[in-house]
Amino acid sequence: MFSNFLIGLREGLEASLIVGILVAYLVKTRRTEHLRFVWVGVGIAVAVSLGSVAILQITSNSLSDTAEEAFAGIMSILTVVFLTWMIFWMRKTAHLIKGDLHEKMDSAVEVGGVALAALAAVAVGREGLETALFLWTNDQASSGAGHPAIGGLLGIIVAVGLGYLIYKRAVNFNLSTFFKITGVLLIVVAAGVLTYAVHEFQELGWLPGDASKAFNISSWYDESAWYGSLLRGLVNFRAEMSVLQVFAWFAYLIPTMILFFLPSGSTSKARSKSVEAQITA
Repeated sequence: MFSNFLIGLREGLEASLIVGILVAYLVKTRRTEHLRFVWVGVGIAVAVSLGSVAILQITSNSLSDTAEEAFAGIMSILTVVFLTWMIFWMRKTAHLIKGDLHEKMDSAVEVGGVALAALAAVAVGREGLETALFLWTNDQASSGAGHPAIGGLLGIIVAVGLGYLIYKRAVNFNLSTFFKITGVLLIVVAAGVLTYAVHEFQELGWLPGDASKAFNISSWYDESAWYGSLLRGLVNFRAEMSVLQVFAWFAYLIPTMILFFLPSGSTSKARSKSVEAQITA
């Protein structure tokens, strides 16, 4: 539940910031008559995101047990790839989002309302589709660990509230620090999703080593207890894990963390100020 809350919070806040940038720019440039097209685009993005969750679930339910395991494993690998890409993309380009959206909005307004709605739908929809994929896959990986779907919904609700407060300048929120902390936590989540994919592939016989266990603590470790549900939901920790699962967890986590904390081209101070000004400027 916590990991899905984190995903919903992070992705939801990114989407809220994008909506805030679009709305604030139209208000600032006194083109509020175009606001309805932005909200139409946002509505389309939400509908498409919800539809993608339904498609994933329907597809999974329609498959045989073996095909379902393969589908879940493949989608988990895709989730790790997209989640990692999103973390590093946001770290590198967060301070450029505002200017890029402003340029695209000027062009869209000149074309007409349909173009503006399309811009909003694409900008918000990308976050929505990522969220749908992340939440569905993490739900499969942490099945039984609390109520993961509820965690994701709560994260999105909190994110929308924070986005509104930032837009209204009601809170002084350090977005740079937020994205850094959530980036670290999401890397841990991604490592857990990767171990789930390895587990599925080992059960299918696509990967070797299913019988080679790194540890088995099921005699005293209760996965259904609160601590078991918490660790399973956050890092997909199980009472019994194979050597390859543990290896995959560390092989992903350590180099990804090192790359994440390497200094980037822009100074952190300048990035922090720029990101915090995304909506309010």
